[in-house]
Amino acid sequence: MTARTDTHVLSARDLEPILAVAAKLAAPFDLTTMLAEVVDAAMRVLRAERATVWLYDRAADELVLRVSADLKNVRVPAGAGIVGTCARTRKIINVPDCYADARFDPTIDRRTGFRTRCMLTLPLIGHDDELVGVMQVLNRTDGAFDATDERISEVLAAQCAVALQRVRMLESLLEAEKMRQQLEIARTVQLGTLPAVMPVIAGYDLHAMSCPADQTGGDTFDLADVGQGILVVLGDATGHGIGPALSVTQMQAMLRMAFRLGADLDTAFMNVNNQLADTLPGHHFVTAFIGLLDAQRHHIRFHSAGQGPILHLGGARGEWARYMPTTFPLSAAAVDSVAGSVTLALEAGDLLALISDGIYEYADDTGELFGEARVREVLAANCQRPMAEVSDAIFGAVKTFAGNALQEDDMTVVLVKRT
Repeated sequence: MTARTDTHVLSARDLEPILAVAAKLAAPFDLTTMLAEVVDAAMRVLRAERATVWLYDRAADELVLRVSADLKNVRVPAGAGIVGTCARTRKIINVPDCYADARFDPTIDRRTGFRTRCMLTLPLIGHDDELVGVMQVLNRTDGAFDATDERISEVLAAQCAVALQRVRMLESLLEAEKMRQQLEIARTVQLGTLPAVMPVIAGYDLHAMSCPADQTGGDTFDLADVGQGILVVLGDATGHGIGPALSVTQMQAMLRMAFRLGADLDTAFMNVNNQLADTLPGHHFVTAFIGLLDAQRHHIRFHSAGQGPILHLGGARGEWARYMPTTFPLSAAAVDSVAGSVTLALEAGDLLALISDGIYEYADDTGELFGEARVREVLAANCQRPMAEVSDAIFGAVKTFAGNALQEDDMTVVLVKRT
């Protein structure tokens, strides 16, 4: 056997496996496969019996053992032991006799039955000087690791660190893309349940509009002829995003089905509430105005589950009436009966405005809320215009008021006017 010296220059035989590793690590892998490739590469290039990889958890400032045949979920504080010291100093640590080094912890040897003779510990530093983790190579097959092994390992560690960093970045991007696709699907489903056009009812002007805070929102609305009258809905699920979007979509679909199967307002309201109480998580609920407009008798009968205030502007005298919720939010609890509904007469020129709290509670840069008074001002100033223009006026007023303040909640407007 040829003697190995610290002055050994890297030969073609040394370079060949390193270049092969570099080529292999350039291939697309998931993190688990990449870690296995890194370990295998280290063992082949450095002719070692075993290798392990510890990934750095920046939030906890710990190293997590990710590749080991014997152990899982082992964590070491950065700075503790040989592996922690390597992470903190970012320098190679070459220990020719582990049991003679005070930093060596034999606990893992005792748990696995493996005896570590010598160890080369390598910091894995990414291309942006970020600590990716630490690799430990154990027991060179023909003695201790020397200076030549250190030089080889530096090249290997650099390749492995960049490869691992690339995989982690790719997985983050793929996860973000997966979330984007899920949001897009949820948005498509949600938008598909909203009325494509507003109902045309003689003597009435109906309009609704929603602006989610995220790609999908927790608000919904409905204006649809369900046979018994015009279904008028404003719903607002807790939060915004995929979960709330699906909650209000589920509520809306159940309401339409119940009414088209002939259920009356009370029965539909109670059964939808109970179904949501059975299916939604305990901390999720939906506030909702659910009403039926009788365009022949000119009144609307409704339940308001935690949704309010409900604003009614009298066209003849310009007087305001304000209605608060009639019961608790949907899904808060299953019930076997419901409180009495409210019947509201609509005279010529009357305007019923259902506004979600995302408008009332939109805050400007100083923290001041848009509030109910401003909503009333906009409605009173524009009530003689078409309801589509009134809706635009409300959203425009909120935008002007808020300035550069970000939208933090979904905003929805449902307007019913007897012309």
